[in-house]
Amino acid sequence: MQKLKLPPCSFRITEKMGKQYIFDESRTKWILLTPEEWVRQHFYHFLTRDKGFPKALIALEKKMVLNSVAQRFDLLVFDRKGKPLMIAEFKSPRVAISQQVFSQASRYNELLLAPYCLVSNGMDIYLCKMDFESRSVEYLLEIPEFQTLAGEG
Repeated sequence: MQKLKLPPCSFRITEKMGKQYIFDESRTKWILLTPEEWVRQHFYHFLTRDKGFPKALIALEKKMVLNSVAQRFDLLVFDRKGKPLMIAEFKSPRVAISQQVFSQASRYNELLLAPYCLVSNGMDIYLCKMDFESRSVEYLLEIPEFQTLAGEG
């Protein structure tokens, strides 16, 4: 798999019937190793290991219903009160981050109302702070520690 612009991680990877699988610690199961999954797993480890995000407050690939259609978000971080804090949409490193990708994350966030939105292909990383009242967006230069993002420190 392609080297990403994230700190390196060691993963449990196996091969079954000619396909590679990666062990997902969050979901405690083997997941088909696609380029998008590679990005998702790197971010999960980066957030929990390097940025202090509590594992118990992160959900990966959960179903939600938006406009009567089942959708799956890639990653959602909750604050300590159980409210959505940051939604993330990941793409393969070969997929350019476009307005369409931002729009997809925004559609998911219409329901969740997370104040932060992360979009990445593992090479380009964008973190936005959403102000729903003024309908404005502020781009952050880096991903802060969990305590800072959650307003705890």
